[in-house]
Amino acid sequence: MDSTRELLGLFSGLSEISAGKFTIGLLVLFLCLLYWYSVAPYSKLERIGIKHPKPLPFVGNMFLFQKGFFEVQQQMVKKYGRVCGYYFGRRVTIMVADPDMLKQILVKDFSNFVNRMKLNIVSKPMSDSILFLQDAEWKHVRSLLTPTFSAAKMKEMCPLINQVTDILMENLKKYADSGKSFNIHKCYGNFSMDAIASVAFGTQVDSQNNPEDPFVKHAKMFFDFSFFKPIIFLSSKFIFPFFMHIRNILPYTRQNEMNNFFRRVIKDIIAQRDQQPPNERRQDFLQLMLEARKSTPCTNVENFDMAQYDEWSESPSAQAAATSSSQRSPRKMLTEDNILGQAFIFFVAGYETTGNTLSFASYLLATHPECQATLLQEIDEFWELHNTPDYMNVQQLPYLDMVLAETLRMYPSGVRSDCVVNGQFFPEGTTLEVPVGALHYDPEFWPEPEKFKPERFTAEMKAKRHPFVYLPFGAGPRNCIGMRLAQMETKISLIRILSQYRFETCPETQVCLKLTLPFNSETREGARKCF
Repeated sequence: MDSTRELLGLFSGLSEISAGKFTIGLLVLFLCLLYWYSVAPYSKLERIGIKHPKPLPFVGNMFLFQKGFFEVQQQMVKKYGRVCGYYFGRRVTIMVADPDMLKQILVKDFSNFVNRMKLNIVSKPMSDSILFLQDAEWKHVRSLLTPTFSAAKMKEMCPLINQVTDILMENLKKYADSGKSFNIHKCYGNFSMDAIASVAFGTQVDSQNNPEDPFVKHAKMFFDFSFFKPIIFLSSKFIFPFFMHIRNILPYTRQNEMNNFFRRVIKDIIAQRDQQPPNERRQDFLQLMLEARKSTPCTNVENFDMAQYDEWSESPSAQAAATSSSQRSPRKMLTEDNILGQAFIFFVAGYETTGNTLSFASYLLATHPECQATLLQEIDEFWELHNTPDYMNVQQLPYLDMVLAETLRMYPSGVRSDCVVNGQFFPEGTTLEVPVGALHYDPEFWPEPEKFKPERFTAEMKAKRHPFVYLPFGAGPRNCIGMRLAQMETKISLIRILSQYRFETCPETQVCLKLTLPFNSETREGARKCF
């Protein structure tokens, strides 16, 4: 009996030891799998011969970008070459700062590089915008929208920009009469919001004098929303992608409130305009999209580049294509979700970028009075010939073009399948990134790149330079579709401001302007001005 008990005790002890070993074994296996998961992607760049900084487990090179992308990209290109890479979490990213290769990628081999990086953090209506649509859906919507940004359509929208500029001028007069310095970036932000609200949402607002306007409040809520401080969302997506499925099922009351408000705005305006006679409808971007619900001209992907579109649209081949298109079976038109998505993305893209460009241009002119004097003389001559700026006559100020081009140089705003470009292999699924800041500050293309020199953009200087070293609006079929609208808005506002005022620095102005946001070029407090 005793021997039986001893035997059972021995088995029990062995069982406890085995269970302990099994638990330890599972823990070791889990740690091994966790380590493998944390480093598994980090051999891809080395295998294809792309130089890169050493990644850390799980996060890759994320910590390099804690204070922003702009300077880090410049340093990486300088250290590792014009084609280099990094790991944003587990995502492989290849930066291409070689102009010949960029031309191949953005234009000649565009069919292999159609889509932008897919972000599961984006929900409707943003996901229905041309920024996030992919493949055939993107091509369809872009083909319908491209003609709405032609020179002819910009002429129709010009009065709306002048109306919004009237409000800006009234607000600037109050500051000028006070004789005090002020933060002009805030004024330009309000102007940009008013302009995009007018053009994209068909809504007249004065965000500076009426901050409690429901549209203004929801718009500011939209820009304060964490989507625009995306490092946390991006981290979860690129380190632990499966967490995004959990996030997507969680309720987001604030986001839903914003989406529902803007959806109601669009629906109300659609209903109102459907009841109006055609000759009474407001000629804005929203109206052009509404017309695209029924019938609209379209263009092929080869002619999506807005820099070349007007020249193509007036050619015999364009007329033949339009005739052929009208004779084919009915095409799929824009849906209400498409319309709302485009309105959202133009609001997002137009608000920050235009306001920032105007702020930086004003700052650079204030700190370079000799350049401002040259521009003032050109604008004075403009007003001797014209009563009101419009889309056509603002193209007649070459020095203004040079000033804005140099401003955008200094403060500039995925692969479908395996592909080889200029001898470099790009594996399927790789994210390609164009480090515009590194291109715009490369001393080989831009001597003394830190200096403000509008003369870099004379016709003679541009002819000597590779066209793909200057990409403030991108290039090729997926370039910025709103480029013409942004340029018109910026030019009209500056022409009218400088017809009455000049920019000056004040004691609060930061002479070495500091950029404050990690994901784009922006200043918050440095661009203070006196008139």
